[in-house]
Amino acid sequence: MRVAIAGAGLAGLSCAKYLTDLGHTPIVLERQNVLGGKVAAWKDEDGDWYETGLHIFFGAYPNILQLFKELGIEDRLQWKKHTMIFNQPEKPGTYSRFDFPDLPSPWNGIVAILRNNDMLTWGEKIQLAKGLVPAMLRGQKYVEETDNYTFSEWLTRQGVGKDVQQDIFIAASKSLNFINPSEISAVVLLTALRAFLQEKNGSKMAFLDGSPTERLCQPIVDYITERGGEVRLNAPLKEILLDSNGTVRGFKIRGVNASADEELTADMYVSAMPVDPFKVMLPRLWKEMEFFQKLEGLEGVPVINLHMWFDRKLTDIDQLLFSRSPLLSVYADMSNTCRGYANPDRSMLELVLAPAKDWISKSDEEIIAATIAELEKLFPKHFGVENPTKLLKYHIVKTPRSVYKAIPGRQQYRPSQKTPIRNFYLTGDYTMQRFLASMEGAVLSGKLTAQAIAEAPPVATSSLPTQNLQPATNAATA
Repeated sequence: MRVAIAGAGLAGLSCAKYLTDLGHTPIVLERQNVLGGKVAAWKDEDGDWYETGLHIFFGAYPNILQLFKELGIEDRLQWKKHTMIFNQPEKPGTYSRFDFPDLPSPWNGIVAILRNNDMLTWGEKIQLAKGLVPAMLRGQKYVEETDNYTFSEWLTRQGVGKDVQQDIFIAASKSLNFINPSEISAVVLLTALRAFLQEKNGSKMAFLDGSPTERLCQPIVDYITERGGEVRLNAPLKEILLDSNGTVRGFKIRGVNASADEELTADMYVSAMPVDPFKVMLPRLWKEMEFFQKLEGLEGVPVINLHMWFDRKLTDIDQLLFSRSPLLSVYADMSNTCRGYANPDRSMLELVLAPAKDWISKSDEEIIAATIAELEKLFPKHFGVENPTKLLKYHIVKTPRSVYKAIPGRQQYRPSQKTPIRNFYLTGDYTMQRFLASMEGAVLSGKLTAQAIAEAPPVATSSLPTQNLQPATNAATA
């Protein structure tokens, strides 16, 4: 079968990759001139890369790790020491570590917590264990039921005090969904914690050895095209064309550079767009259907990614750092962590500004000034001194609608990959799969979509069942 896929992010590319494995021919359409979607990267005039986000790969990501293996690029993952490092705002320029020993899970995580005396008192450790251990033991079904609460509400119900929430979970929450524990659904943090604690290397981190566009997305494209598939850049979807029976007749591609619009036809069609632009593209007839109306309950969260090049080394730490800053989420010195960005003499910090809702409309100058003010606290020996560190250049990437905002109650709005339209499917990290909004979730969704298409009966020319085209009753709202 020919399968047209709108979107060349990780979900769309993964879907196409697994379709080729199943003997089908994907045609991937990407509106931008660069691969990757939410993992896209660009090269500036100096030859330096800047990305849409700080992308971390975890040991608890089986599907994306399997993808690396299948592509033969496992050596591009640079695995770091099994540790988590937090800045200590009350002691500027110092760090607190959770070092995981070489023990089976969950004992390595328990020992890492017990050894840390900088951020947690013994009373807080006991308090935290009493709150989290039952969730780890009661299974994923229990975790899924916690979508009714914010993580702060859930912790409070477990007797975990606000100091513990402030010390650890603000950083974790912002790194997972770019919002605070008082907003994020408990299901997100608990799903991640279960994965991290149940697998020995679940929380171990790796960085890619270069830009995701070049080092991950391009190998997927090569894999697809070598097997007869196609990936087209600068091919924006303009309209989903329907037959009279409500099935998809084709994708209309907007012409670029004064070229005419094009109609692409296939046997099956997939939207691999993020949920927000997909809602805009919905055909009028589909908007009356309950399946698609539920998408109104999902909305992307804003995020800002910063790249800052300095005239000297700020740190030699080769790891992700949790800033515990009210403005910044996580950061890393990519000149240490990434072979493709390595520089022994100068630092390039990549930082995530979150929550970003109050900053997304501000100027670059305002964002940089506020970030420098935070860096003065994180690196007091390099700023505000006689010979301060100089910022050589920077890039700011704003994403007004990134991953879906995982506030309580959102699970009920997440759609399956299979839609009521027999020749149309969805893929993306917002679709229903257990890894939520993440690179792992995107890859898993792509795999699930490919499997659903392979298992589908041949598309007939008869009309769709009448009930599928009826207006929804009691449709969910955001």
